[in-house]
Amino acid sequence: MPRPSAHGRKPRAGPSQRQLRAGELVRHALIEILREGDVKDHALAEVSVTLSEVKVSPDLKHAVCFVEPLGGLNAESVVAGLNRASRFLRGRLGHAIDMRFTPSLKFVHDESFDTADHIGRLLGDPRVRKDIEAGDEAGD
Repeated sequence: MPRPSAHGRKPRAGPSQRQLRAGELVRHALIEILREGDVKDHALAEVSVTLSEVKVSPDLKHAVCFVEPLGGLNAESVVAGLNRASRFLRGRLGHAIDMRFTPSLKFVHDESFDTADHIGRLLGDPRVRKDIEAGDEAGD
């Protein structure tokens, strides 16, 4: 059974509303900054990046940004390029958002796109489809 914290509140299982709002604020601002195309890194030249989620630490000083290059190509080099440009991006972010602290940025590859693609391929397999249909008929 979870114990209450020192403040008498129950511990949270996930991020607070404050963290979620800050993460979305950072995500939207970073999308606009990346759209402007001012980042000068060879790995990011002519690359479109999807910024799917930003998770902010409880103190709002650190942000992990989940990214996927369009088509999933060269994900490792794109993430490395974004991490090289993180200080520049943080500087631009500081002017774009109204927060007490501008969080440090860490970019990581968003594996959820690969996972969704894998599940889609599995569900498209004729053997799996046959099992799913057999299960649907048994439930009727």
